[in-house]
Amino acid sequence: MNRFKPLDIFRGATIAFMIIVNTPGDWGNTYSLLLHAKWHGFTPTDLVFPSFLFAVGNAMGFVSKKWEQQTANEVLLKGFKRAALIFLVGFSLYWFPFLKQTEAGWVLKSFGELRIMGVLQRIGLCYAIALPFIYFFKPRQIVSLSIAFLLAYWGILVAFGDLTLEGNAAQKLDLILLGSGHLYMGEGLPFDPEGLLSTIPAVVNVFIGFLVGLYVRKDGADYEKLTKLLLAGVMMLFIGYIWDPLFPINKKIWTSSYVLITCGLDCLIIGATIFLMEKRQKPLQFRVFETFGKNPLIIYVLSSVLAKVMYTVKIDEQTSIYGWTYRNLFEWMGFGTPFGSFMYALAFTSVCWSVAWWLEKKKIFIKL
Repeated sequence: MNRFKPLDIFRGATIAFMIIVNTPGDWGNTYSLLLHAKWHGFTPTDLVFPSFLFAVGNAMGFVSKKWEQQTANEVLLKGFKRAALIFLVGFSLYWFPFLKQTEAGWVLKSFGELRIMGVLQRIGLCYAIALPFIYFFKPRQIVSLSIAFLLAYWGILVAFGDLTLEGNAAQKLDLILLGSGHLYMGEGLPFDPEGLLSTIPAVVNVFIGFLVGLYVRKDGADYEKLTKLLLAGVMMLFIGYIWDPLFPINKKIWTSSYVLITCGLDCLIIGATIFLMEKRQKPLQFRVFETFGKNPLIIYVLSSVLAKVMYTVKIDEQTSIYGWTYRNLFEWMGFGTPFGSFMYALAFTSVCWSVAWWLEKKKIFIKL
């Protein structure tokens, strides 16, 4: 199957933005646009993760043509293996570098203190849940299923809690099934923004990405198709904002209105990308993003490992390589300011891009 360049570019831009968001020079001096909304609300950063799920579904829309030559067992077994591998890689990233420094020296990290869920873990779960529905159901049935998932999630959150950080049903279920020791602590209490219950609406991001991929794959994307795709995006945005007063847009509990807002924006972005690349008299190439998009998961893993190594290895008792590099190499760019912090993230992303460029040049495309 030939690569669909707009999808590579869409994925590549998502990965680039994800790395920039995850590696500022100083979290205390970061542009607000590069931070997630504190609770209800939306920032450009909140579009990054759902866009990756949308891209996963989009790719499935193109790959599904190959499934016609395979049995159901072959498709599902291969898909579930891939999902499990993605989940295990994500879990290993939280365990890495496997050791921690204590007063007694370096000791192995205990499983009891490891976070179980995370970004790649959610991608793996969403892929595994979406795959059988996508394989066996028709597109109209997937639309109906998506609506059912979003409405059911709304009902569960309203029936079994409230929409606060401390009282939402998603956190309650994670505490019961995973335990507080295995949850993210970045909010000041055990709460995982990539928890189990909120994976239900996240699957819809994959479903809609798949439907868009399938729609574009069939006979290509002419102007009429692009117009309908853009209108679908606008419609989802409209419904999402209408729903917002009742079920607020919230990335951390992945509300149904948030799903519609992000999918709507993704439809607009992928539609605009197709237009700029395939319909203009002088097509734009976006080569930087295309390079990232050909090895997205591996580059994401690389960025996470590299950042963790730089945080772990110390120059002295108080200074990590990560902090030393920021302070000493970016002081002239505005150390201690949002601009200097952003330039550090941009430089870090450029290092990751150089690896992606080398892999592309050697025609090495790694699939998990």
